[in-house]
Amino acid sequence: MEKRRDAVRRRAQRALGLAALCAVPALACELPAGKRIESPKTVISYRTVPAKILVGEPFLVELAACPKKGLTLPAQVKLDAHMPEHRHGMNYKPSVAPAGPGRYKSEGWLFHMPGRWEFLFDFGSERLVDSVRIE
Repeated sequence: MEKRRDAVRRRAQRALGLAALCAVPALACELPAGKRIESPKTVISYRTVPAKILVGEPFLVELAACPKKGLTLPAQVKLDAHMPEHRHGMNYKPSVAPAGPGRYKSEGWLFHMPGRWEFLFDFGSERLVDSVRIE
């Protein structure tokens, strides 16, 4: 009877171990809370710090990206913003630094005037865009 219990325990432990291994890819690309944007190749989540962007006040952008099945993220990611109605961008170029697998931290953001801004997230040949209104 004891041998049978041990065999059942070993099978259960192997099953749990296998489940943990299978869960690694999903956990590795789980997006944190934030504004979610999806394209044919990539899903991203971003947030600004502070959460409320004020005119003339610096902020930073934290970004997480997950490539869709069978795809990979490009080696270089670019972030920027512009005002489409005014046909101009920011007065400063933000920096982008890796912050872990599929994670990025971008500093040097400042929206110098109120109105509609578009965040531009460039992943190689793909661009994701999200609009925000700053008052």
